[in-house]
Amino acid sequence: MNKPEPLAVFEPEFVASLKAMFEERILFNQVLGLKVDTLAPGGVSGRIEMRRELIGHYTHQRLHGGVISAGLDAMGGLAVMAAIGARHMDEPPLQRLQRFAKLGTIDLRIDYLRPGIGERFELRAQVMRLGSRVASTRMEFLGADGTLLASGAAAYIVS
Repeated sequence: MNKPEPLAVFEPEFVASLKAMFEERILFNQVLGLKVDTLAPGGVSGRIEMRRELIGHYTHQRLHGGVISAGLDAMGGLAVMAAIGARHMDEPPLQRLQRFAKLGTIDLRIDYLRPGIGERFELRAQVMRLGSRVASTRMEFLGADGTLLASGAAAYIVS
C-alpha cells in the first residue's frame, strides 16, 4: 500500500473538523498519541511517536502489541470516515461529520510481522469496499524506515 496522496477534494473545514474529532475528541487516540498526516478519499496516513508509556517489552523497548492493533483499528475507522465523507460531497461538511455517529468495528485481524522498535511509526489505511451497511479496510503499521511491522484488515458497521 502506497502512502495516500492528498487530494483537493475535501474542504479545509471538513479536514480540520475530522482531524480534531480523531486527534482530540477520541480520548484513547490521545493516549496513543495518534496524529493524522494525510486525509484523502483514497486512504489515510498517520503517525505515532514512541513514548515510555507505550512500551510492552521493557527489556527490548518494544512497542506494545495493543498499541499497534488499536492504532490500526483507529486508522481503518478514519479511512472509512474519509470514504463516507467523499461519498456525500453534496452535503455540507458539518452534516457529513454527523454520519460517523454509528461507525463501529465489527471485525479486526492483525498480523504482527516484526517487533515495533523505533522512535516513530507510520500507519496507513485504505477502504477496500464501502457498502451501505459495512465497510472493509486494509491497514499497515510501518517503522520510520518504511519497514512493514504489522498489517491488518477490518470490517466496520457504517449504518
